[in-house]
Amino acid sequence: MKLSNDKISHLTHVVYKGLQEKKTITPLAEDSEVRREIKKVINRELKISEDIDQFVCNKLESYSKKIYEGSDEWEVLYKKFYNEEVSKRGRG
Repeated sequence: MKLSNDKISHLTHVVYKGLQEKKTITPLAEDSEVRREIKKVINRELKISEDIDQFVCNKLESYSKKIYEGSDEWEVLYKKFYNEEVSKRGRG
């Protein structure tokens, strides 16, 4: 999933605010440093998601029987293979 830098920054602030409200971050931590780390995590997870998506699409394209993207069959197989790959990578 592609997100603009503005959306990622917004998510970073939402997560940071939630961490503050739950008192899971210490007051000693620099705000900008914590937000920078949150942003890195969000970007890393989005990259992993993109990699899994590409892997699954390549797998579906490799089938000898043409499966058309958007068809019911494609959707079912995509979800199945995506979830399997997420589990294999320890993300689910």
